[in-house]
Amino acid sequence: MASSNGGIVGVDNPPVAQPAVITTFNSSGTLTTAPYTTTAQYVIVAGGGAGGANGNGSGGGGAGGYRASVPGEASGGGASAESLASVSGATGYPIVVGAGGAGTTSDGARGSVSSFNGVISTGGGGGSFVGPEKPGGSGGGASYSTGGGSGTAGQGFNGGASSYAGGSNNGGGGGGGAGEVGTSCPAPAPPERGYPGGDGVASSITGSSVTRAGGGGSTGRFTNNGIIGAGGAGGGGAGANPVSSTANPGTANTGGGGGGEDGANGTGTGGNGGSGVVIIKEPDAGYAVSGIWDMNALYDNVKAGTWTT
Repeated sequence: MASSNGGIVGVDNPPVAQPAVITTFNSSGTLTTAPYTTTAQYVIVAGGGAGGANGNGSGGGGAGGYRASVPGEASGGGASAESLASVSGATGYPIVVGAGGAGTTSDGARGSVSSFNGVISTGGGGGSFVGPEKPGGSGGGASYSTGGGSGTAGQGFNGGASSYAGGSNNGGGGGGGAGEVGTSCPAPAPPERGYPGGDGVASSITGSSVTRAGGGGSTGRFTNNGIIGAGGAGGGGAGANPVSSTANPGTANTGGGGGGEDGANGTGTGGNGGSGVVIIKEPDAGYAVSGIWDMNALYDNVKAGTWTT
């Protein structure tokens, strides 16, 4: 029934609830925001780096960069949550989900970036000897007496260092995780063993706690029965055992780093990095106003606290 509204005639419209909307992208796409959305929370994880394959101990891949704006939670590298993203309602925003780096018979490749609305997470560093792949969102673990790759501030931690003491006494460094540094091989190196990747970061953006962006585990020199490095919590792949095999990959859509492989005779392959993920939460918008309201309806909703300006 039409009613008078200060000289304007229109229908009475009750307030319309706009609940929170959570959208998870496991591959690239487009987010179209709800009509009344003005800010959004995000977790943006890049692709993890691949593990290395070096006959003198191989580093694990670094986790993909981890950036988050969920209040009360953490971003990678020990950083606090970032500011909420400012968005416009009913607008399309491109989402990029980075692929994990590819494992080879040598240095592991870096993962690819993930992004949303100008927020970019850097791909995880590949486990390697001296290659440029080592730095990343989290750094790749080292091989053959070198330092681990550096992580990116606000996204992840450094990879672990390697140590070589001759013969079979060598171990690669674990890949860095979003929440923890990759474990380094001590000097002098014990025989034939690898070291764990760093753990990732947990988020409850989807309603349940999930850990993502763990670093890959490493291996020792020519390991046939030695201890392999475990992958970090959050999708990191473990190192390889036995020799000349393919190391464990990072888990898909976690940004986990791939495990290292000892690469004897150039036949072993480092584990692939896990692909990234982008999760967007559009918060509860309360009550949306549409149409024309009469003055009685306005008064009732202001009194009840359900009127939005």
